[in-house]
Amino acid sequence: MRQEFVGHGASRGSALGRARVRLPHALEVVEEHIPESAVEAELGRLHAAVAGVRAEMHALRERLHGALAHEVGEFLDLHSLLLDDPELLQGLDELIRNGRCSADYALRLQRDRIAAVFETLDDPYFRSRVDDIDQVIGRIHAALHRDEARPAGVAGEILVTDNVAPAELAQLQAQGVMAIATTAGSVLSHTAILARSLHLPLVTGLPPTLLQRVNDGDVLAVDGGGGRVILEPDAEDLRAHRARVRELARERKQLYRLRREPTRTVDGVDIRLFANAESRADVAEAHALGAAGIGLYRTEFLFLQRQAPPDEEEQFRAYRDVVLGMTGRAVTIRTLDLGADKADRAGLSVRAEPNPALGLRGVRLSLARDGLLDAQLRALVRASGYGPVRILLPMICAREEILRVRAALDRVAGELRAQGHEVAERVPLGAMIEVPAAAIALPGFIDDVDFLSIGTNDLVQYLLAVDRGNEALSDLYSPLHPAVLRVLRYVIRLGQRAGKPVAVCGEMAGDPHFAPLLLALGLCEFSLHPATLLEVRRTIRACDLDALRAQAPALLRARDRAAIEAWIGANMPC
Repeated sequence: MRQEFVGHGASRGSALGRARVRLPHALEVVEEHIPESAVEAELGRLHAAVAGVRAEMHALRERLHGALAHEVGEFLDLHSLLLDDPELLQGLDELIRNGRCSADYALRLQRDRIAAVFETLDDPYFRSRVDDIDQVIGRIHAALHRDEARPAGVAGEILVTDNVAPAELAQLQAQGVMAIATTAGSVLSHTAILARSLHLPLVTGLPPTLLQRVNDGDVLAVDGGGGRVILEPDAEDLRAHRARVRELARERKQLYRLRREPTRTVDGVDIRLFANAESRADVAEAHALGAAGIGLYRTEFLFLQRQAPPDEEEQFRAYRDVVLGMTGRAVTIRTLDLGADKADRAGLSVRAEPNPALGLRGVRLSLARDGLLDAQLRALVRASGYGPVRILLPMICAREEILRVRAALDRVAGELRAQGHEVAERVPLGAMIEVPAAAIALPGFIDDVDFLSIGTNDLVQYLLAVDRGNEALSDLYSPLHPAVLRVLRYVIRLGQRAGKPVAVCGEMAGDPHFAPLLLALGLCEFSLHPATLLEVRRTIRACDLDALRAQAPALLRARDRAAIEAWIGANMPC
């Protein structure tokens, strides 16, 4: 019998397939004890499962390099760290060896023990990490039973569940999942952002009854744009699905034609679209799509999943290859931005900070670790001999940080020239504006930088005091807040007056829906994931810049999110 469920369209696309239902994770394992003679075998079974999960996650991390947005790697790295946590592993061994627990029962006890500790903490960030513990424990539990009979693969199926971790997405798509429907999550979550990068249809926020009404094998039609899931679609639904598929194919073909077209508004103003990247594959895609350059090259991947930081030579080769790959187009490389949820194995970041989002991260970490900044600056300056390089500093909060880096940069450049290296006469130095204090204090240090890049992901989080990773606050985390728009306008206008280029490099820049708004606020440079570059180009080419900027005062007078959304609706080109 046909039933329709309405949620939020988080990633466009249309899919028709058989349902695979995964109920909310709960490790329901009965109490089970084993004889002493079985202890070693049970330990071996557990260790093999852990090793299998570790290898699986490592292989997935390697395969994802450059294929997805950076957040996938962050979640995998966090889960890898949890998997290697002595408290988790030793506790499991003790429960099996001394408590004579089965491996499954030990997993349940250890999960409950760790979760109880996390849930007593006052810090909401650490309380939310229980979900990561569940993900890791769930992976081990699944590995313990991998050889048992289980349903066939998920190729051609639609996953119906409560939620999906970001680290799962690429694996699910590689297994053939066509779409995902969840009862939790939001369109601004990490999972939704990554689904859009993968072009994997996703509907979030569906009614909880979905999990009760849908069974394995039921036919589902998913409209990832409209946020609708139809159980047992009828003839009219099937016609609508085929029409959406044809329209999406036609749209992709039209978008592909734009790869060689200029990003120019209807009134003849050129807008620059840069690409965010973290690998050679991203750089190659950016080049092929006609990006103006690389607006944000993330260097963290060089430091993750290893026991020691990369030396100057290894970093130099990586940065040089990026510069060469863009064949003369500008490449903006961000210095190390570890910290918060981007923990590393080399011990550079602090693992047990009371509040990681406000801790030793970004430029603070680079300045605090002896030799770390010098090695990276030397590699970056050396790469400038092969093409235009700009250096971007993350998490800038005060002028003193910029002056310290500027002094180090000038010293390093002088040393390299003295050693006979061919380097650029001047390497531009920029600041990321993602901390409210940096935006407020900008008049005091704008003369000390050559360009600005607004990181809207963190700026929105810090400005609104909303953890962007906390699903319970997803309705509050939105760039469509009057305070966010006013800060954006303030920073863009200051940059223009000082003659300093300003780009937006957060997720906001990659959403075509926000392009008219950003243009109205005065933005001329976007930096976005290559996956959405052509969509944003198409939107900008349909915009009348003069008309949008004439409407900017009305936008800035908006008093709430609803008014801002109404402005976007009225000014979005057809």
